[in-house]
Amino acid sequence: MLRWSSIKGMTVMATIEHSAIVKAPPERVFSLLRRVEDFADYSDMVTAIDSLGDERYRWHVRALSMDWTFDVAITEVKPPYMLAWDSVSGVKNQGRYHLREVPEGTEVSLTLSYDIGNRLMEKAVNKAATPLVSKVSRQILDRVEARLQV
Repeated sequence: MLRWSSIKGMTVMATIEHSAIVKAPPERVFSLLRRVEDFADYSDMVTAIDSLGDERYRWHVRALSMDWTFDVAITEVKPPYMLAWDSVSGVKNQGRYHLREVPEGTEVSLTLSYDIGNRLMEKAVNKAATPLVSKVSRQILDRVEARLQV
């Protein structure tokens, strides 16, 4: 689902939401999601993640035949139910994983807001963003679940 929101009254950002069920308790799912540098192992589009220290990470993503780099800072951690971040450079984005225990395991909801900053490129990105983010999110959660089964 793609929607638009205003951040701090200035920037209009596109927001994508995706959720899925992982067959494991929230504590185990959260422990893997918390290891941000491992996300490169969870998705084919995340080519690398460099730890910059102090809860900051540099993401390298290959999507839409382009390389994207951005730095994020973890802004909120509430084990085992929430992990949030905000970009500090590169592609402007912010996101949050919210975990909720359900009978089947854990419902993991991702909310991701972004602003490309280039109107021409933004049209192409927005058209592809929802299926792209859903694909990456599903890959990440499938691979997290596979690791939890080992």
